[in-house]
Amino acid sequence: MKRAIVLQHLHREGPGYIAELCTRRGLAVETRHLDRGEPVPESLAVGDLLVVMGGSMGVGDVGKPQYPYLEREIALLREVLAADQPVLGVCLGSQLLAAAAGSRVYPNQRADAMGIFRPAHEVGFGDVRLLGREREPALAGLGDRLLVLHWHGDTFDLPTDAVRLAESDLCANQAFRIGSRAYGLQFHVETDADLVRAWAEEDAEFAASALGPRGPAAIIADSSRKAAAMRETGEILIDNILSQMLEASHHPPAASATRR
Repeated sequence: MKRAIVLQHLHREGPGYIAELCTRRGLAVETRHLDRGEPVPESLAVGDLLVVMGGSMGVGDVGKPQYPYLEREIALLREVLAADQPVLGVCLGSQLLAAAAGSRVYPNQRADAMGIFRPAHEVGFGDVRLLGREREPALAGLGDRLLVLHWHGDTFDLPTDAVRLAESDLCANQAFRIGSRAYGLQFHVETDADLVRAWAEEDAEFAASALGPRGPAAIIADSSRKAAAMRETGEILIDNILSQMLEASHHPPAASATRR
């Protein structure tokens, strides 16, 4: 039976309904809890796909003894990219995928009124603008904007030969495709209202760093309504991506004008 191998870094950042959509497609979902000491796979078997989830650590933490799995993940992702195997990276997963493709990953910053660059944490529900919808099968059936959940402080340079699929005002590289079957999403769409509330409570300091002291409470107040709306379009996006990842043909989609 073909598998979806999920690499999970924190208890609160599981695959959500990505796992459900994989199961519907006949994939056996196997989650590796890396923070509990479970191993990163040595390689990805033919026919399997890889899903790399988010976490509070970052590419800048590679080499630190408390995160021994990060370096191995990047090595695995390099192998997966070289073999044109299917992979989806979400938030931290997208940053690890970008690093594996040779791109720089670094703290997101924005200039203030004085022109001084300061950390720009992007947190909470918001829209991203989708790019190249008429050419990208992964974006089929979606509008110009997509409601997502942001929860990150880092960003990355777009990998060489990658196609940028989404952007926001605060972070240019929100989603990308490498080749035909590798996708990175800087944002989350897989979370339900319970998970969003857990994040806002357990990671309240980070949320407040972006939104102010009332930010966590505002996210919780919006969680039921916005998580439900996010899932309606998020399922379309993830299902489209799974279709492309599992497509037998290795011929990549036409290059998009949004490549930069």
